[in-house]
Amino acid sequence: MAGPGLKLSVTRFAPSPTGRLHLGHGFSALTAWDAAGNQNGRFLLRIEDIDGGRSKPEFEAGIIEDLTWLGEGLTGWGWEEPVRRQSDHMEDYAAALLRLKEMGVLYPCFCTRGDIRAEIERAGAAPHRGEEGPIYPGLCRGIEKAAAQDRIDASQPHALRLDVERAHEITGPLTWRDVEKGEVKAAAQLHGDVVLARKDVKTSYHLAVTVDDHLQGVNLVTRGDDLFAATHVHRLLQALLGFDTPTYFHHHLLTDEAGKRLAKRDRSITLKSLREAGKTPAEVRAMTGFKRG
Repeated sequence: MAGPGLKLSVTRFAPSPTGRLHLGHGFSALTAWDAAGNQNGRFLLRIEDIDGGRSKPEFEAGIIEDLTWLGEGLTGWGWEEPVRRQSDHMEDYAAALLRLKEMGVLYPCFCTRGDIRAEIERAGAAPHRGEEGPIYPGLCRGIEKAAAQDRIDASQPHALRLDVERAHEITGPLTWRDVEKGEVKAAAQLHGDVVLARKDVKTSYHLAVTVDDHLQGVNLVTRGDDLFAATHVHRLLQALLGFDTPTYFHHHLLTDEAGKRLAKRDRSITLKSLREAGKTPAEVRAMTGFKRG
């Protein structure tokens, strides 16, 4: 049990149903569940399915099947019901977007990825590549509101971006705490003005997880360290929306023999393939380095 004044941990495992879970997913789920169990806390499962083009019901069913099997023999294994599915809660993200719009920190962007890259190259700077592509150089930030609204009324495709500089002027300096690295200064400007919604996709990963964690009472975000940099953006959104800030534990990633992080395309190490190869749940847990029996 937690001692006096010690908050019980509420953690979550939040996969996307875009493929079968692999060994690294198993490690992340076990790590989050263990972090909650160490304080008799709560472990949540969330299905992050805002990518309607890639999310499939059969993969969601596979997540439940794989996780149920992975925890066989573990005392207390399981998660709270009902499971939150992001696609069922688009109104929550719309409400957050409205609040940000009213604060004046959103603007419409009509640029394509090609427009962004060309502008960066013209500026003489090499594109800063990450999973989200080049950092946006602010091409649409200065468009007059009336002109922007005319383009929206004409059904021109656009995204809604967060004006990070304006947002930081409102919030002032921010920090967040990581279990491994201690206090971290928030620096969302390293990502540029990130997209928070598109016309065809009404929310983004950044906005959805920030809202979800708040609404679900998550106070310990346990996830891979490949998402460490994203936390800068999430901390800024928390401050703008008046949300509490969780503690973060960005755990190490499992890698293959070549040192490359595991991915869904590596079918040989999916939990399903390991199960079909005759591995037991205990053996697979041991493969992840998980210690509890």
